[in-house]
Amino acid sequence: MRELSLHILDIAQNSITAESTFIEIEVHEDTINDEIIINIIDNGKGMDESFLKSVADPFVTTRKTRKVGLGISLFKAAAEMCNGRLEIHSKLGSGTTVTARFQRSHIDRVPLGNMAETMITLIMSNEMIDYVYKHIFDGKTFVFDTREVRLVLESVPLGDLGVLQWIRDHIDEGICEIKRVYVE
Repeated sequence: MRELSLHILDIAQNSITAESTFIEIEVHEDTINDEIIINIIDNGKGMDESFLKSVADPFVTTRKTRKVGLGISLFKAAAEMCNGRLEIHSKLGSGTTVTARFQRSHIDRVPLGNMAETMITLIMSNEMIDYVYKHIFDGKTFVFDTREVRLVLESVPLGDLGVLQWIRDHIDEGICEIKRVYVE
């Protein structure tokens, strides 16, 4: 995939399929330690130990519509190609955590991509799920939480076009703010 955000979208779609009601996506960019860490955490059905051991195999999938599941195996390959690794922790009935680590400066690391669009796509695909997007850049943190937005909106749905535009702008501005370099 051409962007890490597309890997994130794919893994989050797995969380939706696993009947999650809450999905948290964390992106940690650390320029000092030359690392990007991505966590996708859900409260879905989880996986038993047997399935967890084989989940990175592209010919293992729970889907009935096709016989291959490339998402996790491609995400793993992308991390390993950049001096990183992919870890999956899951317990049946307790959800799943997928963690990918990348050397930030590695020549083969694809760009992070458009996380605002990724979050909009997730919300549009299932706006009843609560999403938290946390982006940490060299210790500065931006957090977007649909639960907070719902409290303010009351009866206005997250899928409203005006709300979606505000969410897109809010996430873009939040990421820009934490990446801004202040010179005195």
